[in-house]
Amino acid sequence: MFTPKWKKEALHLAKAGRKFVAYKRDLLKPDRIDEIESRRSDLLAAVKSGDKPAVAEASKQLRTTCENSLPHEKPLGWLEENVEVMFVAIVIALGLRAYYLQPFRIPTGSMQPTLNGIIGTPLPEEEWPSFPQRMIEKITRGRSYVKIVNDEDRRIAFTPQGQPAVHDVQMFHFFSRSIIQFSDAKPLRLPAPVNPCAEIGLRSALSSAAQHNGVLKAGTVVCEGTIDSGDLVLVDKFSYHFRKPKRGEVFVFDTIDIKGIHERSGEQAAGSHYIKRLCGVPGDKLSIQSPDLLIDGKIADEPGIARVSRGEGAYDINPRGYVYADPKEARHGNKILPQYIVKPGDTLSLRGNGEPSQREYAALGDNTGNSLDSRYWGPVKQFNLVGPALFSLWPVTTGHWGFIR
Repeated sequence: MFTPKWKKEALHLAKAGRKFVAYKRDLLKPDRIDEIESRRSDLLAAVKSGDKPAVAEASKQLRTTCENSLPHEKPLGWLEENVEVMFVAIVIALGLRAYYLQPFRIPTGSMQPTLNGIIGTPLPEEEWPSFPQRMIEKITRGRSYVKIVNDEDRRIAFTPQGQPAVHDVQMFHFFSRSIIQFSDAKPLRLPAPVNPCAEIGLRSALSSAAQHNGVLKAGTVVCEGTIDSGDLVLVDKFSYHFRKPKRGEVFVFDTIDIKGIHERSGEQAAGSHYIKRLCGVPGDKLSIQSPDLLIDGKIADEPGIARVSRGEGAYDINPRGYVYADPKEARHGNKILPQYIVKPGDTLSLRGNGEPSQREYAALGDNTGNSLDSRYWGPVKQFNLVGPALFSLWPVTTGHWGFIR
């Protein structure tokens, strides 16, 4: 404690010089290492002799030698710096998406009024608002004004089941679109999935083509109106690694190996994700006594499920509560597909034992009158689960912004 400050600082510097050589030995040339060690020896000798001016000079020489021992890197320019920042941001975003939070766009109306899907509303072009107003609506409510007119005669292609080849597609795994396939021309891309487009002209266009032996005539309006974007939600991909899924929460799952979905949707179901309310956990036996959902014969009382059953507030929709699957949906082309809860007494039993990945859950839409869900295609395996829907991020004017219940 009685050592002068200048001696303490000199000894610290000598120690730092030794660490510098140890850490940077692979980058230093042998002659530089020898020079640094020589300067350290001079400094220690000066400290031992108690010669303060010699210590100051030796310290200066050691610092200068260390600073000049490595080649100086050229400072990054503004372009390199911005590219580096963008690269780091992309890596962080991809890491968050892969392991923690994933954005998901609601494609259909099966979860209304909890979450909005993509909605099409017919509106003639002459009734559209001004361009600035349309831009404001695009930003605040995700509304697009679209008009697509077929520019040449095209012959519509048909599926093996005899249906027009019109189906949904995913762009960049994020944007939902649809296309019309033709036998004599390139596909025509539409600005939204099939169902919203059908509401703003596609249904009439296909009907008109049927009257012309499958030819979509030039000048036919295919879509005209507004497309309201589905809610953009963040999915928590982390929680299910540490807790069990809870009955009543909104969750997202993929469609891998869910046979009933692929039989109904074909290739467009490949790699897709669905969002529903988790209405049954492993070991449950589900049935419906409309408008109530029964779990093991008792009315389910979880808040999210109860709101639907009771038709509280915005949930007072037609049909109200939980209803049976529509028997007409069992027919798909020439096939009759199995359904699970079609009439009173039908039950869906969920596997609660065996391999954890094979345990089963039930997924139902809040708008059960407009939802293809576990009533139609059965249970969801545990390995399909992605995570609970956490936060509705955009649009901000639908009343859904915030945490999802």
